[in-house]
Amino acid sequence: MATREARASAPATVIVVSRDGSGDVRILPHRSRGVVLESIALLRPHHWVKNIFVLVPLLLTPSALSWPAIGAALMGVAAFCLVASAVYVMNDYMDREADRLHPEKRFRPLASGTVPVPVALGLLALLVGGGFTIAVSLSTHFAILLGTYFGLNVGYSMGLKALPIVDVLIITLGFVLRVEAGASLIGVATTQWITIMTGLLALLLALGKRRDDIINSRDEGHRSALVGYNRPFIDNAMTAVLGALLVTYIIYTTDPQVADRMDTTYLFYTTPFVAAGIMRYLQLLFVEQRSSDPTDVVLGDRVLQGTILGWALCFGILLYA
Repeated sequence: MATREARASAPATVIVVSRDGSGDVRILPHRSRGVVLESIALLRPHHWVKNIFVLVPLLLTPSALSWPAIGAALMGVAAFCLVASAVYVMNDYMDREADRLHPEKRFRPLASGTVPVPVALGLLALLVGGGFTIAVSLSTHFAILLGTYFGLNVGYSMGLKALPIVDVLIITLGFVLRVEAGASLIGVATTQWITIMTGLLALLLALGKRRDDIINSRDEGHRSALVGYNRPFIDNAMTAVLGALLVTYIIYTTDPQVADRMDTTYLFYTTPFVAAGIMRYLQLLFVEQRSSDPTDVVLGDRVLQGTILGWALCFGILLYA
C-alpha cells in the first residue's frame, strides 16, 4: 500500500496516511515495536493487578484456605484478566478515532495503527472465549458474575461512559463483582464491610482516573463525561471517599463479628498502614501534583508500595502466625 509519511510536531512521531481512499491513519513512535509487542500492550497487562480483588475473600477467610481453593481463586483471576483485557481491546477499538486526537492516547496500538483492526478483533474473540471457558469450568455462578461484569463494560463502551457519575459507578461495580465472584469460588459470603470498602476503593480509583483525564485532556471532546466534572469537584470527592474508606476500615477491624470470623481481636493494628497509605496518596495528588492513573501512581511510588507491603505483612501475621 502506497503511503505518505510526514513528521508530526513531536520529533519522535511519524504519521502515515494511506492513499488508497481507506482513510487509515497510523501514528507511529519513531522506533516502532513489532505487532506482537504492540498486541501485548493493547491488552494492558499492567492493569491485571486490579484482578487480585478476586483473591480478597480467600485471603480474608483463613478457614477457607486450602490448595483447591487457592487453585480455583487463581483460575478466577486468570478468567478476569482475560475478559478485562478483552474490555480494553473493545474500548480502544470503539475509541480509536477519538484517541488519535489525544496527546497521549494517540500512541495506543489501535489509535496509532500499529495493531491492525482484524488482529485486535481476533484477540478480542480469543480473550472472551478463553475467559468464559475458564469461568464455566469453575462454576455457573462465577460465570454469571463474570458475564455481568462483561455486560456492564460493553454498555460502558457503547455509551454509558459518556454519563457523568454513572461512568465511575460502573467502574466501581466492576470491582465489587470481582470480590463477589471470588467469594463464590470458595463458597463464602462477603461481609457488608468488605463490599463497602471495595466499593469505596474502586470509586477512588475511578475518580482518580477522571482527575487524570481532566488534567491531561485538551478539552471535553475526547471524553464527553468530563463535561460533568471539574478538578475541584474531583478533588473534594476523592478526599471524602478516602475519609470514608478509613472510617469504614476502622469499623471493620473492630467489628466483633469480624474478630470472631478472623479469630483475632488485633486487626486494628493494621490501621496505621491504611492511614499512611491514604495520606501518602493525597500527598502525591495535592503536594507533588502527580496526575497519573491511580494504578500507575501505585506502581511508581515506593513509599505507597511500602505501606501496602507493610499492611499485607501485618495483616498476614495477625491472621496466620
